[in-house]
Amino acid sequence: MNAKATIVIIEDESTIAENLIHVLEKDGFKVCWFPTGEQGLAFLTENIVDLLVLDVGLPDVNGFELCKTIRDFSDLPIIFLTARNDEIDRVVGLEIGADDYVTKPFSPREMLARIKLRIKRAIKHSTVVENKQAIEYPLNGGLQPLNFDYSVDGQMLGLTAVEFKILNKLINDSANILSREQLLVAADLAPSAAYERNIDSHIKAIRCKLKPFELSEFVKTKRGFGYFYSEKLV
Repeated sequence: MNAKATIVIIEDESTIAENLIHVLEKDGFKVCWFPTGEQGLAFLTENIVDLLVLDVGLPDVNGFELCKTIRDFSDLPIIFLTARNDEIDRVVGLEIGADDYVTKPFSPREMLARIKLRIKRAIKHSTVVENKQAIEYPLNGGLQPLNFDYSVDGQMLGLTAVEFKILNKLINDSANILSREQLLVAADLAPSAAYERNIDSHIKAIRCKLKPFELSEFVKTKRGFGYFYSEKLV
């Protein structure tokens, strides 16, 4: 896997980038490094990559804003890199579509392990989605999975990576009521009490994107337990 995997690093501190590049290349990854967001974005729009390590504090653009731009055209795994350890930053980063969050200083080998895990999960998830699409069966409400998003009559919902994983879990496990903790795990987020209420924000965003198709009521709340997906008026 590693010999074919391409990692992009957008980080303005050369020492940090060089240490990470050394560990990644030694493990067989191909690495492309860019010190500015503009350079990194230009490369990402023209090339297929497997994962992005993105610094929040870039000299030319805010990493959060850059992440939003990237999410408009790509669902590649994104790991935020930051010198700040504020909880609000972690929450914001995960809400806008990041897959992980690492605080400086960090161990390059720990980052290597995180990168391998995210790529492995992305490959596994992609295979599952492709297999389901090949069956070509209609999902509830006419929703169809496509490229880590859902479409209705050919129109994409425009889900973030986290929103897609949550909705996908709800649809494919519609026989059960899922707790916030279960949805955090499904979205590859840490099952921590600090993040559980964050699920409510993602559910609200999913419902907003379903509303134009009159499907928002299919994502239901069971007070005191969690969420579930159903076409029935209950």
